[in-house]
Amino acid sequence: MAEFDKARQLIRQFKGDSYLSGYGVLPRVGELAVGLGRRAVLVRDTFPGSDEYAATIRRSLEGAGVEVIGVLDGAAPNAPREDLFRIADGLKELAPDFYVSFGGGSTIDAAKAADVLRVLGGSIDDYFGTGLVTEALRATGKRLTPHLAIQTASSSAAHLTKYSNITDIHTGQKKLIVDEAIVPPRAAYDYEVSFGSPASLTADGALDGFSHSLEVLYGAVGKPYYELMQEVARETFRLVLAYLPRVLDNPRDREGREALALATDLGGYAIMLGGTNGAHLTSFSLVDILSHGRACIMMNPYYTVFYAPAVTEPLRLAGATLAEAGTAPASVVELSGREAGLVVADGIRAFEKRVRIPTTLAEVPGFTDAHIERALTAAKNPQLRMKLQNMPVPLTPELVDEYMGPVLVAAKTGDLSIIKNLAVAQQA
Repeated sequence: MAEFDKARQLIRQFKGDSYLSGYGVLPRVGELAVGLGRRAVLVRDTFPGSDEYAATIRRSLEGAGVEVIGVLDGAAPNAPREDLFRIADGLKELAPDFYVSFGGGSTIDAAKAADVLRVLGGSIDDYFGTGLVTEALRATGKRLTPHLAIQTASSSAAHLTKYSNITDIHTGQKKLIVDEAIVPPRAAYDYEVSFGSPASLTADGALDGFSHSLEVLYGAVGKPYYELMQEVARETFRLVLAYLPRVLDNPRDREGREALALATDLGGYAIMLGGTNGAHLTSFSLVDILSHGRACIMMNPYYTVFYAPAVTEPLRLAGATLAEAGTAPASVVELSGREAGLVVADGIRAFEKRVRIPTTLAEVPGFTDAHIERALTAAKNPQLRMKLQNMPVPLTPELVDEYMGPVLVAAKTGDLSIIKNLAVAQQA
């Protein structure tokens, strides 16, 4: 479909021949295994129809001369530490030449981190942060195991990126590894598999991709990749805003499913160009009450107002796509600063309502003020410092309570007026 040509071009530019995506590509994944080794372990999710898909993967690998020496269960949502440790033990015992993950973001993230533990040892806490895996590999002379990641849902783009999000279920806090070393060298996504995704997962995943591009766009102003990021963001926004409502109404809409797959892959491209920031940071403290994508999109309107004086040009880009979708006035492209931020925030919240997502934390069952305290505490944790630094209006831990606190209270109540802005140079 010509409407998708720009998105396809950008993804091709991003991943080249290392990525196989589209309808009907699952029987060809063996092509990607060439050169990775002869003995593989499959780490896989289980869902209706998944046994047939797993059998297709196995046949394709065997056709390429690869022996599947073991199959491990994937991870529960949010990649709990317990699943990470179980997968790491399985990989250590089986000692494959390479491993294949088949699942959503949680299983792929857990598999990435499991191999880090298998190869480098130590505690998983040793690797939370940016570049610490690469440092350990250089110090030890070791190499991670090659990884063929096969995605099953249009969501986090874990199959394409340097991120591994791991959750301590007991404390309700998520942390992440950010490291080029854990990018899967080969990846695949057969859009057909996404037809079985329930409405909640479909919406959460698409809105996670939207949030990736929005947050990176905000932080890209003045960076060398800003022009490219504008292209990536424009396509991400356009595809999610136009096609998510269609897919929610008709889960087997082939064009819609392709659009969401392309959009979320572009969200993966975004987070390889730059980093997410405030909304993602706060989402890590809401794992016990909200899915990841839902938490991110709910927080983004409030951070939008906080960042507004520093991101007028990105706000106009986002506002233009929201106006095309009918959730913001066309005049948004003439606004600047906080005024633009307020209109874009309302446009995002209007789209959330359209796809049946709450717009305030107070609407979420189980939410309490303890979640705000947890989020403020987490923001001061050095292991999550990259999110503060990625903000277009960077905060130090000393400023978190004064400026992030009102953002979180606004997210609870919906009152944008209480959000404070730091003194920054406003864009023209």
